[in-house]
Amino acid sequence: MTAEIADDGASRANSGNCYIVGTNPATTAINIPFLVVARLSEAWVHMTVNGRFDRPGAETSIVPAQVSRDHNTPVEVTVVLPCFNEQAHVLTEIERITTAMDRSGLRYELLAIDDASTDDTLTVLREAASRFSHLRVMAFRRNGGSGTARRIGTEQARGDIVVWTDADMTYPNERIPEFVRLLLRDPQIDQVVGARTSEQGSHKVLRIPAKWLIRKIAERLVGTRIPDLNSGLRAFRRHVSLPYLRLLPPGFSCVTTITMAFLHNQHEVHYLPIAYARRSGSSKFHFVRDAYRYILQVLRMVMYFNPLKVLMPPSLLLLTVGSGKVAYDLIAHPVRIATNTVLLLCAGLIIGAVAMLADLIVRSRIEWSPGNRP
Repeated sequence: MTAEIADDGASRANSGNCYIVGTNPATTAINIPFLVVARLSEAWVHMTVNGRFDRPGAETSIVPAQVSRDHNTPVEVTVVLPCFNEQAHVLTEIERITTAMDRSGLRYELLAIDDASTDDTLTVLREAASRFSHLRVMAFRRNGGSGTARRIGTEQARGDIVVWTDADMTYPNERIPEFVRLLLRDPQIDQVVGARTSEQGSHKVLRIPAKWLIRKIAERLVGTRIPDLNSGLRAFRRHVSLPYLRLLPPGFSCVTTITMAFLHNQHEVHYLPIAYARRSGSSKFHFVRDAYRYILQVLRMVMYFNPLKVLMPPSLLLLTVGSGKVAYDLIAHPVRIATNTVLLLCAGLIIGAVAMLADLIVRSRIEWSPGNRP
């Protein structure tokens, strides 16, 4: 029995260019760790070749005929397509994207992610995988939101350039090659965003002024013009986005987050005007809930990268008003300062102290890349 194990270990080790010989018990005991490593290596190679990502809540389905093409041929672009209950039109969207990318001559893959749809979206995607050689299908067992789908899709992308878009027929996905070529042509640009020229979503009467207000707040906090803060069609360099993926929320505001993260860290963002069509199917946008999340996410991102811009203005305002109130109190009531004056000054000092502490924390955790150190 010992000889059989040792022989098996020797043959497996030889196949991995690690030569282990021995048939006695002492040698076999030494070889056992190498056997374990060899078997784990085989399992990893098997997982990589078959394209499986056995993380909780997600599985990848790839047609066997595609495996060698998808995993041996290098790609330049990965198009991440989150899908949730899009059975009626997702096939049309796939055809539109693949047709445009095939004509462009770019090497690409289309990564369609089913976010635990309750209809037949996953069935449609898996059937389409046999027709479209560049299509990969990933299925979530639990609904994680579009932000989660985009984050995991970007992590699993094989292309140097990642494209985000929607499967609801709203964005002109036939223009994706134009976005990609702009990045390939100009190495100074790190992200290209489709700036919508019209608003076709639900709740237009409330949505347009709310989005305008949120965008103006973001522009004020970032210090630059933002034509479209939360467009769902964008292309960016994958290696630039990787440090910021952990910041992405699970919902729609993930697109706002990636925009703010790039702008805050001095990455060049270019905007292309695009048309925006009426959505196919029912909208998943909830006005009150998602508008609140957008505002909260803008403030959160600014606090994460530059907390002084959020906290110092109210601190200085309170200190200024408090100082003026001190002068008034001393003139109106000599040698007596009102309680509300003291509260104003204390509030201003506390917020200012928190701002300085937050800025210190931010600066202490910044990890500078080799070519981006001041």
